[in-house]
Amino acid sequence: MAISRREFIKTSAAATAAASIGVQLFPGKLYGGAFWTTWHKSVCRYCGVGCGVMIGEKGGKITAIKGDNENTVNNGHLCLKAFYLNKAVHADTRLKHPMIRKNGKLVKASWDEALDLVAKKFNEIRKAHGGNALAFYGSGQAETEETYMANKLFKGCIGTNNVEGNPRLCMASAVGGYLTSLGADEPAGTYQDIEKAKLFMLVGTNTAEAHPIVFERIMRHKNKNPDVKIVIIDPRKTPTDQVADLHLFPKPGFDLAVFNAIAHILVNEGYADESFIGKHVFIKDNEENKHTFEEYKKFLEDYTPENAEKISGVPAQDIIKAARMFGKAKTAMSMWTMGLNQRMRGVWANNLITNLHLITGKIGVPGSDAFSLTGQPNACGGVREGGGLCHILPGHHLVVKEAHRKKVAKVWGVPASNIQPKPGKHTIAMFSALNTGDIKGIYIMCTNPAHSLPNLSKYWKGLKEQFVVVADSFFPTMTTDYADVVLPAAFWTEKEGIYGCTERRSQYMPKIIDPAGEARWDAFILRDLGKKMGFEKEFAKYETAEIMWDEYRSLTKGKDMNLMGASYNRLKEVRGLVWPVPTEDHPGTYKRFTDGDPIYDALPAEKKKGRRMYFYGPKAKDGKATVWMRPHADPGEPTDAEFPIALTTGRILEHWHTLTMTGTSPELNRAVPKAYVEINPADAKKMGIKNKDQVIVETRRGELEIEARVIDRPAPGTVFVPFHWREWPINVLCSDVFDPGSKEPEYKVAAARIRKA
Repeated sequence: MAISRREFIKTSAAATAAASIGVQLFPGKLYGGAFWTTWHKSVCRYCGVGCGVMIGEKGGKITAIKGDNENTVNNGHLCLKAFYLNKAVHADTRLKHPMIRKNGKLVKASWDEALDLVAKKFNEIRKAHGGNALAFYGSGQAETEETYMANKLFKGCIGTNNVEGNPRLCMASAVGGYLTSLGADEPAGTYQDIEKAKLFMLVGTNTAEAHPIVFERIMRHKNKNPDVKIVIIDPRKTPTDQVADLHLFPKPGFDLAVFNAIAHILVNEGYADESFIGKHVFIKDNEENKHTFEEYKKFLEDYTPENAEKISGVPAQDIIKAARMFGKAKTAMSMWTMGLNQRMRGVWANNLITNLHLITGKIGVPGSDAFSLTGQPNACGGVREGGGLCHILPGHHLVVKEAHRKKVAKVWGVPASNIQPKPGKHTIAMFSALNTGDIKGIYIMCTNPAHSLPNLSKYWKGLKEQFVVVADSFFPTMTTDYADVVLPAAFWTEKEGIYGCTERRSQYMPKIIDPAGEARWDAFILRDLGKKMGFEKEFAKYETAEIMWDEYRSLTKGKDMNLMGASYNRLKEVRGLVWPVPTEDHPGTYKRFTDGDPIYDALPAEKKKGRRMYFYGPKAKDGKATVWMRPHADPGEPTDAEFPIALTTGRILEHWHTLTMTGTSPELNRAVPKAYVEINPADAKKMGIKNKDQVIVETRRGELEIEARVIDRPAPGTVFVPFHWREWPINVLCSDVFDPGSKEPEYKVAAARIRKA
């Protein structure tokens, strides 16, 4: 029986409450009526929160999932998507044997036949056109060990830095923001700050649906402490608004002026901590010239609340109220995700949020942090820390630094000259190069770019024309439609490995059952491909996941993300460890850059004298963070008379990315079976559109017919479409302009128009 979305969300809340006490809700329905015999500690396969799960197994089947009461991330709570993960493990859509395209059709093949073909084609391309004619495209859903093997094969052996992952599409601007503001990637604090914060500023994040357990912790904290305030800055109302004290609605892409106006109020009304600024902060402009605090105040004069209102559409009085709430709060925690990152000036937006913490000193103390929420379960651990992008190497090393290349090459057992000193092609450049033929072969692992890239139809050409290998658990996808070879990969619970979540926590996942059919672990597929390409010696030793992990963590020794204390033996026993964790007896680190951080504690006393923080990251100078004087900049494609509506996209509670997992659950599919476009009632009335009408959404890149949902969620002048369904590929309409610093595309703003179908 179909249920309404309202009923579904209520069911999700009930299921979460039940999970927290280990109760099986709806027996025979939620878990298929199975009785389990063995529980295994593991980690959720969905977003970057890193919730601990307990997995029930019987007879080689995953029969039950519940929250892990001992895991401090979620304390036994789970969102509803996680309850149906067992459906994905045993889905009928699982790919169970290799396939090769012959005469235009994918047909079953043996592993030797498939890997021999890939090795032959890759070697032919490499010999004729060089290593840079090949590329690897991975995922924030891959385990750290899997990304590590891909890095070694492509950067260390093939000799190309054309190694990217889908976190370039979601977290790259957060990385750029942390590096340029704090000098090092990833947050200074952890989830522990949630229960100590007096104010939350949620920016460009539908936390209730995209990160439900974080939202649950915020909501529980606020319910216990009515003085806790929540400010939302987002052009769309969402279920997160149920706890909001104030909501600011900027026009999509025009919020930089709002952040500067909040800073204007903070410094002009006495909320700035000038002592902290003087000891801990540089103030710089876009040319990296240093400025005084007085010069910064002068820069902010252009961003009075009244001027910001003219730019953003947010009433000046709301900006003033938000600034005073932030300034008066004893502690404050900002959280953001794709609404801030997927922008042409996403790095600047990240900088301006962090500015608010640096100018008020609300950082490095319990309850205060600028905290980016991560979209994928291992985007931090596998890609940001593991080096799965074109400009970085494992362990926060850089390809442009000779010493870093030599260090990594020595561990890999390859000549240092194999690792190129120039970054490879970032995601948009990579798929553009497939279009032009500059890249002639690509290995795609654990992701679906033919569905998820922006300006999507533009990049189908290259996927059609070049040699494409797809290693995936599920079949078919929009990407396997273009594949020449499809390799069946082991899924979560069918392999062991490590995920690193939003709060710098690395957690172990055990292998519980054997892979489906002939599926193999991605890391072993890459290892065996390397051997078949002629790198037998380089890959001979990788017989276990633990060997890969130990080699990887050796590269973190002495780095800000030191994981030397996070052995497999230890991670199997604990509920994760938060780096830096330099030794086996170290408990992990709550706050970076201050007391209790082992790197800070080891600094000479003269460096810390008179200071409570020392920003020691590779991009920090003299231990100081940076407040940036970033001016307002319009989005890449602002609305105009021809295309007067701003189109924005995102996730919803019930579904995940391109439906490869949630699409296997009848319950989740019944809850939200198809895509829709949310239209504000005022806009719908002007356009003569009624609820459930079929409408045409059009941008400069194409058009899409879709059902209208007339609802008071998006602000007037804005529409929202979730991106999950291949039948309604909204990313075809999205702009592929990207941030010049982070190279992250601007999914969140595209100029559109709408008419009845």
